[in-house]
Amino acid sequence: MKLKLNYKSLALCLTVYITSCYLGFAQQTASFPEYNYNPFIINPGYTGLLATGEATISNTGFSSFDGAPRNFNASLHVPISNGKMGLGGAIIRDEIGVTSSTNTFLAYSYKIKFDFKSDRPYWQNYEPGVLSFGITAGLLQYQENLLSLNIVDDIKFNENINSSIPTIGAGFLFNHSRFYVGLSVPNVFGTSLAQDRDALNLVFPVYGYLGYRVFNDRFKNFMFKPSIFIKHEKGAPILADFNASVSYQNKFEIGAGYRTNSSFNLLAGLYLLDNFRFIYHYNIATNNSPIGNIHGLILSVRFGNGYAL
Repeated sequence: MKLKLNYKSLALCLTVYITSCYLGFAQQTASFPEYNYNPFIINPGYTGLLATGEATISNTGFSSFDGAPRNFNASLHVPISNGKMGLGGAIIRDEIGVTSSTNTFLAYSYKIKFDFKSDRPYWQNYEPGVLSFGITAGLLQYQENLLSLNIVDDIKFNENINSSIPTIGAGFLFNHSRFYVGLSVPNVFGTSLAQDRDALNLVFPVYGYLGYRVFNDRFKNFMFKPSIFIKHEKGAPILADFNASVSYQNKFEIGAGYRTNSSFNLLAGLYLLDNFRFIYHYNIATNNSPIGNIHGLILSVRFGNGYAL
């Protein structure tokens, strides 16, 4: 094999490339704040869950490592039919090394409400007692710029990959004042709907998560929220996040957690002018990861009364 770049650069590019293929790049794992504070991007069952709509944008990946993972997403979802259903849409852009993808989808949910009367903090405005089912339909644009690696005389690197993959996703969510649990599959059919599916080697995940809300009369202005997030992909080890956060009257919150064999997670959130929520998060890499530490920002806007009563 002839090389037109130095060995260090080649090793770096190949490492990023192989890692992206193995992990099923088309669906990068959502970060701690993203699936806790915008579950809509991984679970259509969350679509229109609350009494008012919510719009969110996030940007993750402020790493100095060339080719490190980067993610941008924008989403909007609203309740319809007196809250019995929900509609929404999102665009998710992922980049790592020479690989990139853009996933655009629309989502619909149907909810069955239960008349639970559990106590909850007077300042908390989530809606308890809902079993929600959701589906998505979208298109994933997937690219691998292999020619930029300048590797010659190797058939695996003699052309770029540019593929359009129709996606169908599904998920459910049960939300109660004390706890919530969800399960979702962002792409049920994998690459089987793509015209050039034989040239693709992508794996799509299954997500599961569970959270609990702890509050009492003595500390009625505070809420403690432990949660577990699990990602399963065929051929890859199960990834798990163990996280916890503390919030104060929907004014501010802090959190921390651990992602197995990957990173420690930290976050700080601030609620502004009732309708705006700003989250900063920081992932500290473990096991001497060459990618390094990663920063991220999330801005959410909730309509109507917002995050206040």
